[in-house]
Amino acid sequence: MAKIGWGKILAGVATAAAAGAAYVYLKQRAARTPIYETLLSEGSFEIRRYPALLVIETAQHGTRDRALGNGFGLLADYMFGESREGDEIPITMPVLAGPLPDGAWRIRFLLPPGLDRDTLDPPGPGISIAEIPAREVAVIAVPGKPNDRLFATKANELRSWVGAKGRASAGDVEHGYYNSPLRPGTTLPNEVFVPLEA
Repeated sequence: MAKIGWGKILAGVATAAAAGAAYVYLKQRAARTPIYETLLSEGSFEIRRYPALLVIETAQHGTRDRALGNGFGLLADYMFGESREGDEIPITMPVLAGPLPDGAWRIRFLLPPGLDRDTLDPPGPGISIAEIPAREVAVIAVPGKPNDRLFATKANELRSWVGAKGRASAGDVEHGYYNSPLRPGTTLPNEVFVPLEA
């Protein structure tokens, strides 16, 4: 029996990972964004009104990066039809991530308009279908490679701006990702969201 060297094995794994990342990247390039109304735009800040949005979501433990990577992979398998029967579901950006009280992160994929939760294929373990009610959110762009310090700085800037506009936040911040965690580098600015009281 011929021996297979570790170099060939690692090269094969790297090739498969690169192919997977490229596939996600191509899907991401064709991704749609939800329709929203811009109520106020001021520099890198905006206030938007979103309609109710259907999502699939998962809770993942670990650091932000680890939770995002694990959650993205799990939810992408559902969207691309790898973990269920049926056709692919087009990706809608951004991917949302926010901290949960127990130290986990909730990762959400937005589902495109026209889908009904009662007709969706049932998700597997660790995934649920939910709806984000219609809401107003304050948003700030986060250019560059995301990291915890940058997100925290931008969240503080956003909360200060919200207060200066006479508005009050109605919950914790969420991160809006427009770049796949499976692909190195960033091509679009990510965002920080703060839901607003009506």
